[in-house]
Amino acid sequence: MNEHDFLAERFEAHRSHLLAVAYRMLGSLTEADDALQETWLKLSRSDPDEVDNLAGWLTTVVGRVCLDMLRSRRSRGEEPLDAQVHVPDPIIAGMPDADPEHAILLADSVGLALLVVLETLAPAERLAFVLHDLFAVPFDEIAPIVDRTPAAARQLASRARRRVQGAAPSPDGDLAVQREVVDAFLTAARGGDFDALVAVLDPDVVARADGGALRPSGVVRGAEQVAGQALTFARFAAVARPALVNGMAGIVSVAGGQPMSVLAFTIVHRRIVTIDILADPQRLSRLDLTVLAS
Repeated sequence: MNEHDFLAERFEAHRSHLLAVAYRMLGSLTEADDALQETWLKLSRSDPDEVDNLAGWLTTVVGRVCLDMLRSRRSRGEEPLDAQVHVPDPIIAGMPDADPEHAILLADSVGLALLVVLETLAPAERLAFVLHDLFAVPFDEIAPIVDRTPAAARQLASRARRRVQGAAPSPDGDLAVQREVVDAFLTAARGGDFDALVAVLDPDVVARADGGALRPSGVVRGAEQVAGQALTFARFAAVARPALVNGMAGIVSVAGGQPMSVLAFTIVHRRIVTIDILADPQRLSRLDLTVLAS
């Protein structure tokens, strides 16, 4: 084995971890893959003898690459604004067991609701929160990436944490309970039962729909308002399949072999508090639905 192959083998040993970091930073599987490719290029051009801790070095590099990508989004005007609706890329798995690679990606139960909140953070705040709170990277190592002191990096993470805690509810962890609630939602939508829909929704439920350029997008708040919108979901409910969406009970609607929508639910105390809907045909077409094949 030559030096290049040996280096590639060492990189592959850390790929799953790096992909998990990049996905949480970017909310996009395609961009996460791009970040890993850039990280590999930087490693291949470096002197491996000067890298004492390869795992830490790679984590720092992929973090810096992702930070640059987030800043580039903003400079091009592509960063989602609060007034816009953008649902990050979902990770779909069949019920009840997730694909092993997906399981690594979702080891911290990073639901779509959390990723939506992360997209509202400034790039440096997002990096500090993701690296420290989700991957236990010390602030001494985060500080050089964001060109701040360790104390300032700690403050970035603290600000991000307060925003996350205030906007991203902690879901029920029992998958069986989640499935029961989602099934009740689906049954009510199929039957056009408005009262049953309201009963399964939190009074302050928030539904976010990302239809891309071709389908409607928007945010609906409140149980009665969301229930009213959910009744229009009946035609998709007829072709809905249960799935794990970012490690939680969700729904994928498939017609003619093509995905029509992905619904991710956040359930707290047996009530649905958020529904994140991806209905963008372009992004849906890139989803791997082989895990749902019967």
